[in-house]
Amino acid sequence: MRIRSDSFEHGQRLPAQFAAGQASPDGGVGFALNRNPHLAWDGVPAGTRSFALLCIDPDVPTVAEMVGQPGVEIPADQPRTDFIHWAMADLPADLREIPAGSCSDGVVPHGKPAPAGPAGSRQGLNDYTGWFAADAAMAGDWRGYDGPFPPPNDLRLHRYFFRLFALDVATLELPDRFTAADVLRAMQGHVLAEALVYATYSLHPGVKG
Repeated sequence: MRIRSDSFEHGQRLPAQFAAGQASPDGGVGFALNRNPHLAWDGVPAGTRSFALLCIDPDVPTVAEMVGQPGVEIPADQPRTDFIHWAMADLPADLREIPAGSCSDGVVPHGKPAPAGPAGSRQGLNDYTGWFAADAAMAGDWRGYDGPFPPPNDLRLHRYFFRLFALDVATLELPDRFTAADVLRAMQGHVLAEALVYATYSLHPGVKG
């Protein structure tokens, strides 16, 4: 199975329209268009009854207190953790493409209550749910795709892995407020194939790629 995107080249920089954050003309950062990128796949194995899709940034700093601090730069070698940008399950077996902007188009304060998606699919919580939990202006259940907004003072180039799983079940047993971890647990023993494609992104003016 293979997955690709017309929105970015594998291993190359993600255009800002597909991010949640972008550089602003005054040298700061602000919200971007936050559109989901185009994805398409083929080579699907026989017996596939549904797909699951995750988008994971494995390059998130582990010292949250350093994020966005004036005069502070987060070293590239700081230990990192995962941040989930998208968790979607029960994509129909005959689906082969997700058009750009079809599941997310704009940043929605408090999160998208019912994000668009392919017929029959379910969209789980992404990690902005936890990130904004203490912010009264933004807190809520952030469902579906919300794109990159890496710390502008981070010296590491972030990577965004779109992982597609072909499954031998039509639906996964998931709670209503499911997460990527719930998807990974539920699909154990049901994965027929996996394919991935990744893009990079940074808001640090000195980090290229």
